[in-house]
Formats: sequence, C-alpha cells, structure tokens
Amino acid sequence: MSHTSNEASVVKNFWPKLKKSLASIPFAEEVVASYYCAFDPATPLKVKGILLAALAYFIMPIDVIPDFILGLGFTDDMAVLYTAISLIRSHMTQAHRDRAKETLEKLRAEIVESS
Repeated sequence: MSHTSNEASVVKNFWPKLKKSLASIPFAEEVVASYYCAFDPATPLKVKGILLAALAYFIMPIDVIPDFILGLGFTDDMAVLYTAISLIRSHMTQAHRDRAKETLEKLRAEIVESS
C-alpha cells in the first residue's frame, strides 16, 4: 500500500473503526495520538508514512489475529502500532497526546449517551 492509499484509507475508516472497538482496545489513546501526529502538518513525511501504515493496519478488516478473538484480537494491532511509535517517538508531542485524551473522553461520553 502506498502512502497516498494508506492516507485515504485511514481518513475514511479510522473513526468508525475506533468507535466500534473503543471498549475493546486498551491502547486507544496511543492510536488516536498516532492519528493526530500523522495528520499534523509539522510531522515529517517519513514519520507520517510510518504512522499511516500502522494506522492502516489497525483499520484493515483482515488481520493476522482477527479482532473479534477476545483477549488476543488486538495484540497484532498493538504490536504494529507500538513498533511504529518506538520508531517515531520524538515526533509525537504532548499536544498530540492531550488532543487524543480529549477526543476519547468525548467519544466515550457519546457512546454512553447513545446507550
């Protein structure tokens, strides 16, 4: 997958996938911070490419370990994301993390309200 197709796929599918699986993934804040870092204009192109590839893997409907398997389903997604983050750690800012935390609080509140 190229950088452009990863970006298009992430833009289209990221938020629906996150909302659907929010309760199941303990690393949601890292996922959303990665999203914000990837789409930050100040983020270098190479870093964006790494993050978009990891985020594209997160939203792919077919995984090495299917997401619906309780306890294991997101372990491959987590491994891919944490590997990507370890490679680009210096580019993920506190602002990305703060924005991710705020976004997740809003999403969780929306989910509770709609239940």
